[in-house]
Amino acid sequence: MSVGIVTGGASGIGLAVTKHLLTRGYKVVIADLNDAEGERLASSLGENVIFQHTDVSSFEQQRALFDRAFKWGGNRLDFLAANAGVDDRQSLYETNEKLDENGLPLPLNLKTVQVCLDAALQGIWLFKHYARKNKIPGGKIVITASAAGLYPMTTNPQYAAAKHGLVGLTRSCGPVFLKENITVNCICPAFVVTGLAPPNIRDIFPKEHITPMSTVIKAFDAFLDNDKMTGQTVELSLDELHFRKPVDYPNESQRWIGTQSQTLWEKAYEKPPVRSQL
Repeated sequence: MSVGIVTGGASGIGLAVTKHLLTRGYKVVIADLNDAEGERLASSLGENVIFQHTDVSSFEQQRALFDRAFKWGGNRLDFLAANAGVDDRQSLYETNEKLDENGLPLPLNLKTVQVCLDAALQGIWLFKHYARKNKIPGGKIVITASAAGLYPMTTNPQYAAAKHGLVGLTRSCGPVFLKENITVNCICPAFVVTGLAPPNIRDIFPKEHITPMSTVIKAFDAFLDNDKMTGQTVELSLDELHFRKPVDYPNESQRWIGTQSQTLWEKAYEKPPVRSQL
C-alpha cells in the first residue's frame, strides 16, 4: 500500500487531497498544527490515517514527521504533498514598525517564507532521503504554490515571493530528480475557498471566479498518474488546467545559456578530487 504525507492536511486543499489519496488506496499521514482537528480526522477517516503535529517551519518537526511516516508505512514513502502555507504574518508596508532599544528596526517577520518556501525545500530534502530507501527507489512530490507564484499579489508580497520561489524550485530540481525516479511538480491554484483566505472573503468574492476543489484534485491526479512528468507548473483556473512554461528567451544568446550551457555549470560545480596527504 502506497504511503503519503500531506502537510497542512487537516483543512482546505490538504484535507481534500488526504481524502482523495485514501480513495486511491494510500495510507496517509496528516501533518498539521491543529491537534484537535488532526486527531479527530485520523480517528474518523480510518486505520489508514494517522496525525502528526508538525510545524513545517521547524526542521526537527519535519524530520520527525518523515521518520514516523516511513516506519508506520512499513519502511516506504511514496508521496509528499508539500501543501502547508500561510499568508503574510507582517506587512512589508508597515509605517509603525517596532524598534529595538537603540531605535533600530526589528526584523520583518518572515514566517510566511519559512512555511511556504523554506519548508518545501526541507521537505524535498527529507523526502528524497526516504524515497531512496524504498524497495523500488523513487516517489512523487506535488508542491502547492499559487497563482501568486505567477502574478503579482500586492497585498501579500512575502507570500508572492515564496510562491514564485516554489515555481523556480520545481522547474530547477524536477528534471534532475527524475534520474532517481522522483518527480517534483507544483500546482498554482487561482482562488480556492480554504481557511487560508481572510474570513470575510467568501462573502465578497464573486462566485464565477472561484476555482472548485475538484480542479485541484484533477491536477493532483495528473501528476500521480504519470511517472515521467516532472518539473511542471500547472495553473488551476475554474475547471481548467493550464500547464505553464517559463518565459521565452529574449535572444539566441540567452537561449544558448538556458539550454546549452549545462555542462559548463556542471564542470564549474564539480568537487575537486581529494588529494592524498603524505
